[in-house]
Amino acid sequence: MVMDEYYDGEREMTSTKLQTYRENGGVSLTWKDLSVKVVVGGAPPEVKEKEKGRAILKGITGYALPGELLAIMGPSGSGKSTLLDALAGRLNSNTRQAGEILINGRKETLAFGTSAYVTQDDALMTTLTVREAITYSAMLQLPDAMPASEKKRRAETTIREMGLQDCIDTRIGGSWSAAKGLSGGQKRRVSICIEILMRPKLLFLDEPTSGLDSAASYHVMKRIAHLARPEGMTVIASIHQPAAEVFQLFHNLSLLCSGTTLYFGPASLAQQFFASAGFPCPPQRNPSDHYLRTVNKDFDEQDSTTAAEENIEILVKSYQSSEISQQTEQQVAGICQLGRASRRRTVQKGSQASFVTQCSVLTRRSFVNMYRDLGYYWLRFAIYLGLCFCVGTVFYDVGHDFGSIQARGSMLLFVAAFLTFMTIGGFPSFVEDMKIFGRERLNGHYEVGSFVLSHALSSIPYLIIVSLIPGAVAYLLVGLQRTPQHFAFFTTLLFLCMLLVESLMMIVASIVPNYLMGIMTGAGIQGLMILSAGFFRLPHDLPNWFWKYPMYHVAFHKYANQGFYKNEFVGLEFPRTNNAGTTIDGEEILRYVWEMETGYSKWVDLGVLTGMVVVYRAVFWGVLKFGEKIKPILRGGGSAKRATTVDVDACSDGENAV
Repeated sequence: MVMDEYYDGEREMTSTKLQTYRENGGVSLTWKDLSVKVVVGGAPPEVKEKEKGRAILKGITGYALPGELLAIMGPSGSGKSTLLDALAGRLNSNTRQAGEILINGRKETLAFGTSAYVTQDDALMTTLTVREAITYSAMLQLPDAMPASEKKRRAETTIREMGLQDCIDTRIGGSWSAAKGLSGGQKRRVSICIEILMRPKLLFLDEPTSGLDSAASYHVMKRIAHLARPEGMTVIASIHQPAAEVFQLFHNLSLLCSGTTLYFGPASLAQQFFASAGFPCPPQRNPSDHYLRTVNKDFDEQDSTTAAEENIEILVKSYQSSEISQQTEQQVAGICQLGRASRRRTVQKGSQASFVTQCSVLTRRSFVNMYRDLGYYWLRFAIYLGLCFCVGTVFYDVGHDFGSIQARGSMLLFVAAFLTFMTIGGFPSFVEDMKIFGRERLNGHYEVGSFVLSHALSSIPYLIIVSLIPGAVAYLLVGLQRTPQHFAFFTTLLFLCMLLVESLMMIVASIVPNYLMGIMTGAGIQGLMILSAGFFRLPHDLPNWFWKYPMYHVAFHKYANQGFYKNEFVGLEFPRTNNAGTTIDGEEILRYVWEMETGYSKWVDLGVLTGMVVVYRAVFWGVLKFGEKIKPILRGGGSAKRATTVDVDACSDGENAV
């Protein structure tokens, strides 16, 4: 009787509330018989298509309403994150989905600004203050039609809504930052701030309280709850083990285990359901702890491994035969009926900043980050300065005698190979950039092209400084050709080599997001290029297979060496031996000693390197753009095309599925 009275009142409130929120663009989300499988690569041909893969979700049904918070709970491996990703339309391409997911009873595509997804990890730019991080994000996401002053006001308002005004000018900080920075709870609120700038109608939170203490967890969720109701925001959060105070903030609970629903309904009635199934919550125990203890089988003792499985089976059967399950089905049907009865297009197309604005904002933000992050360029600058001073003292005033031929060649090789090699020192910063890009790209903050172009533009001023000042130290101390034209070419070529290696390492960072493995991969690639560049083994002595074709011709060190050597040797004359009076000019040395291609000028080598920079950046763009489709194939996970099967009979609208 209690449940009957509750649901009778709930249906009336739901109908009225949905109509109110619908007028303001509110979004209700329903899912019915939702199943998800992960495709297993390498399955034998005789295995039927339906039998391939491992089931993660098994016939899940539920709903989420505007102004309310839905908690998805369950032990580890229960399918919480998979359900969240399925509802947000972010399943990996090696999954197969069946069932229906409807927005306001219809099949509609989530437009930009309609939904936001807050990941479990707070991937934030640690050198920025709270104000800067959120303001830059506002400039990126909000449309050009909105004045900059209004965007700043939106950022300030959002900061206040999440209670961050006391640390608004504090740098975020992190493991790589010298500043202490924000606490874990504050960082989580910054992440949420960034995603609610567009005032999304659907907010997905993946483990929002993970790593936070009970006080921080409560403050984070309380802020979200207070924001959801007035904004008509539908909030869905996967959460592992909330404290009692946090649990009371949720309106509905979806409890999963092994991909099956153990309970879906009002969070306030879950305790009554467990008691009726024979699992009453002991006094003074957190209800959420009790639910998870009842169904968690990870730590069962060996002689009682079936206890949790029996509990799960009892709860599944109890729920399937319960009135709560029937009421959930009726609620889903009622929400869909209300949505289909409305003629209003519920999910409007969003708008965002233009490509030019995105490039401008990203370039400014990246420039500030590079300036404040000592490990990005300034540490490398100091190392380059020290190395170039060492080079200058070792080869000091090299002169023009016979021995200077070998000395010049060795010095220029060191510059072309080892100075550019040191660019891999910035790899940890590149990886952090990729983490931030992954989070922002997940929510469509900007285009891939904007990120690639802005990163290159913001790095150019620093690379000019890094190549110009240390390069001048080495150039002048060694005593290379002292004309402005030769020095300008030398520093320009060094700049291009560093920019090229940075482009290479960005490609590596987008594929191998691990500091140690990425540095080893980048070092290995450059080692192969240096080895086949024609110095340690002259070109005519290189084995034709692989080392000469193609490595010698694709290694950028070949063109860097040729550019440096031609710039220095052409126009100089040296004695043929230490005692003879005859001389040999620089072009003969290039042709017969170093076996370089002298049929074209140094400017061609410069042009080739410029073209390689463009190609490497284009490859970087391609990896970011299409990498998610390629990775499942590389892992043997099956087709790169995402296959989603949705019940088309449940809706008369012929629109795209979520």
